[in-house]
Amino acid sequence: MDIFGIIIGILLSLIGIAGSILPGIPWPQLGYLALIIVQFVLGHPFSWGFIILWGVINVGLIIVDYLLPLRWTKTFGGTRRGTTGCILGIIIGLFAGPLGILVGPFLGAFIGEFLYQKDEKKALKAACGAFLGFASGIVIKLIISVIMLGYLLSVSIQHFM
Repeated sequence: MDIFGIIIGILLSLIGIAGSILPGIPWPQLGYLALIIVQFVLGHPFSWGFIILWGVINVGLIIVDYLLPLRWTKTFGGTRRGTTGCILGIIIGLFAGPLGILVGPFLGAFIGEFLYQKDEKKALKAACGAFLGFASGIVIKLIISVIMLGYLLSVSIQHFM
């Protein structure tokens, strides 16, 4: 049972890491679920304070994932139309593969702002902000997900040694 729980936990964590590039979907929380599974399967290798702390971090991560693109877009002079364009660009970009995921938010924000403001420079600036917000969210999700996987692997290895 231990090995099965650890394998499930590792798979969930890896899926969470891979899915961290998708916006708005709480993929890193699969890593948290993996920590909880390993917590019960391996007989509580983590303190409950540790589990609660990572729960709070994951709730914060969901909030930050939604707010970063909005904040960066506004910081760079964007409007709600640029943010909406960024979100639509992300969704459309998902179907275009890895390049679409990277370029989609930028193009979406640019098109949304350009249609509203009719000013290329303002639209480009807002698009840069939307892209930076999206990219910084990905980086934060990846870091958190990899750290959780590290904890999971650490206790799993210690369990079998």
